[in-house]
Amino acid sequence: MTSIAPIRLRAMTYNMLNGGLDAGTDTRLRAQTDMLASLTPDILSLQECTGWANHHLSWMARTLGMVPVAMVPSRVRRVPSPPNGTSLLIRPSTVRLIDWWSVGEGTFHHALIRALLRPAAVGDDPSSDFTVFATHFGWSSGDARLIEARMLTDYGGPFPGVPRGALLLGDLNTPDRDLDDWSRVPENLQSRYRIVLPNGAFGPADRRAVQVLLASGWQDPQTMFGDREAASVGYFWENERVPWRLDYTLTAGMEAVGYGIHDTPDARKHSDHLPVWCDVLVGPRS
Repeated sequence: MTSIAPIRLRAMTYNMLNGGLDAGTDTRLRAQTDMLASLTPDILSLQECTGWANHHLSWMARTLGMVPVAMVPSRVRRVPSPPNGTSLLIRPSTVRLIDWWSVGEGTFHHALIRALLRPAAVGDDPSSDFTVFATHFGWSSGDARLIEARMLTDYGGPFPGVPRGALLLGDLNTPDRDLDDWSRVPENLQSRYRIVLPNGAFGPADRRAVQVLLASGWQDPQTMFGDREAASVGYFWENERVPWRLDYTLTAGMEAVGYGIHDTPDARKHSDHLPVWCDVLVGPRS
């Protein structure tokens, strides 16, 4: 039997800021799509597909040489904003969709998409299957995000009936570091990012959602590659000049072989978040 060499796939997450649409124009969306095309993702998780109809998703997928797995609307609509959504796309020349589910309904403020994928090169061999989660954690508080994270801790290690390999791609809205000077964040926004003490006072940055994921076995490729202080936000809004990483590509039971945050002057114009990517090896497992 001919053995199949490990297959390198690129997974990416990107928050688009209001779907890339501004006052009815799609100029920013087209620029975002060009940028994503240059980064050649095989698996792409998109957050804030705000105001999108199905034709927006299908156009982006077609332009990128990908196909949509799903676009799942947020549970709660923030009036007066148009409907929001989280999407997952795959490149059919490299990845095959086996099945998918919307598993965050009733719990997630936004959405949690779970997909069972297989490298296209292995044919019908299920030993290569792996799971991808595309998500957008809640913006309102660390308590809400902690509840959402606990729906994913099972997949940080072996779990009955689930392939060993897994990817978690999304805007987790969870700061990766504390601040020495919290005056850099407006007081009315600090409850989003800080632990609220029993007396109502603010404590340190609320990192619990990601910390519990890492404690359960998920791994953060940024700790293995590149600059651990690299941030995915903090350059866009005048009142929030805080270099945090809120966007994550976590792995479980998979070998990460590359990682980066696409930080360029153009990328900073396209959204208030930067694309984050991770290269992993997949293939048959005994």
